[in-house]
Amino acid sequence: MATTVLIGAQWGDEGKGKVIDFLARDAKWVVRFQGGNNAGHTVKPGGETYVLHLIPSGILHEGKRCVIGNGVVVDPLALLREIEELRAKGIESLGRLFVSDRCHLIYPWHRMIDECREKQRDDKTKIGTTKRGIGPAYSDKAARVGLRMADMVDPAYEAMLMKTLQETACALKAMGAEEIDIKAVAAEQLAVAKALAPFVTDTIPLLNEAVKNGEEILLEGAQGTMLDIDFGTYPFVTSSNASAGGACTGTGISPARITRVIGTIKAYTTRVGTGPFPTELHDDTGKLLGSRGREFGATTGRPRRCGWFDAVVARYSAAVNGIDYWAMTKLDVMDTLPVIRICVAYECDGKRLEHVPANIRMLERCKPVYEEMPGWQEPTEHIRTFDGLPEKAKNYVNRLCELTSVQLGLLSIGPGRDSTIRIAI
Repeated sequence: MATTVLIGAQWGDEGKGKVIDFLARDAKWVVRFQGGNNAGHTVKPGGETYVLHLIPSGILHEGKRCVIGNGVVVDPLALLREIEELRAKGIESLGRLFVSDRCHLIYPWHRMIDECREKQRDDKTKIGTTKRGIGPAYSDKAARVGLRMADMVDPAYEAMLMKTLQETACALKAMGAEEIDIKAVAAEQLAVAKALAPFVTDTIPLLNEAVKNGEEILLEGAQGTMLDIDFGTYPFVTSSNASAGGACTGTGISPARITRVIGTIKAYTTRVGTGPFPTELHDDTGKLLGSRGREFGATTGRPRRCGWFDAVVARYSAAVNGIDYWAMTKLDVMDTLPVIRICVAYECDGKRLEHVPANIRMLERCKPVYEEMPGWQEPTEHIRTFDGLPEKAKNYVNRLCELTSVQLGLLSIGPGRDSTIRIAI
């Protein structure tokens, strides 16, 4: 049995929600290990669309047990809202969803700070944050002043919450933020704490017992490797480790227990928000990819920037994460293109680069070195086997695997559950 890590290999929005939903059929446990409700995983089982921000996608499969790991920052209001929305659709989370007592909490003032900081930046330095309070919550965690789920179910929680509220009110006033109603916020948070108490669990022994028993575990990340706080295009990144290493620090499962790593990757590249994007297209092809790919953020609704496949990024991601298999998505979006380009290297200051530079200003100067392949120019969404694909489509996919030295495991050629081809996983 396997303990599988599933990560995004680009700048997020690679289609992880759909892939997790597919792989969850074989898992007993589905575990989220980092990020917060700034992520949005879209799943379309049976034609109905679900957008999950905190709860693992496995909740949509009867009998699966879901965990929000200690590496996640949790907005209690957002979590309760998601639980209630699922309940309204006939999906009960109680008894199946376990939230780590080590998760740090996101409060309304974290969102306010997030928004204030973003407003203070000019257009070149804006991070493109979702303003969900993720960064400020992780900042409190690193500064060792944050409150956690374990505090939320402690009898002393009200006193701790009031002390934090009073201190925060002064800080917000200094920032010029809107004044908060301390009593109203405290009452709301205490009510939510009571509602969420049955879900709060010490998940570390729970998960390690599952590993010991050989139960199938699927660890899911949010965002993508290029948004990782250490390995991404800093500072235009998220505030947590979205790469495979975060699966261990965010759950308490030892690296020695990880069996395989699957990287979700689009057949082209997208990015939301600001930051360098070497293969970005500003022409009709970019617009076509955005339109056919329905490239709008599941959390914010912002349009995604679109570009050609970047093999430099993909190779880098494969190395950083130790990716065993690709789960490739949205091949069908490219069905109408007569010519397809692949970025195989960068050119910067007269030199060829085969890797992603850490220096953000250097990356901004990088120009893609392309090779071209003929498009297949016929529909593929109805195809259900790899061999059934047009020869030129197969050649394209095989070339991407060759350039990245990673085997193809899954191929998605449509939004539905039935449009995923299992190849080697």
